Amino acid sequence: MLQTLKTLFSHLAGPTEEESSAEAIHQLQLSTAVLLVEVIRAEPTMDAPERSAIVQALGKRFQMSSDELSDLIEMAQDTAKTAYDYQRFTSLMNERYSQAQKIEVVESMWTVAYADAHLDANENHVISKVAGLLHVTHGEYIGAKMRAKEAAAIA
Repeated sequence: MLQTLKTLFSHLAGPTEEESSAEAIHQLQLSTAVLLVEVIRAEPTMDAPERSAIVQALGKRFQMSSDELSDLIEMAQDTAKTAYDYQRFTSLMNERYSQAQKIEVVESMWTVAYADAHLDANENHVISKVAGLLHVTHGEYIGAKMRAKEAAAIA
């Protein structure tokens, strides 16, 4: 009985700082993954190189196991299907990410876009819109694009 009351009071008091922090980290990971998935959703098909680029970008950023990455990407794909705007994903990033981290997200989006050696106009539009929502300046946006293009070795 006493344990039940403790549990009830702990739920009424809200999540602990540790739980809140873990949830915020998960939400940042999911938001980042959704934005990367949105780049490939801009095209009619998702090619293996694009999926590989997402796995590499998320793996580099979050140091997750391959199973965790697969779960995150699957969750991101499901979330992206029902998303009606990017604001809910970028607002948390604006609160928690530094400017350099936001630029890295934009660069990762460019890396995914260039993974199939073809830049689609819709991909360009998605990245441009997200960069604006993340308050990435035009110079930072172009710099991220050029670094991703160079890494993909596209002329």
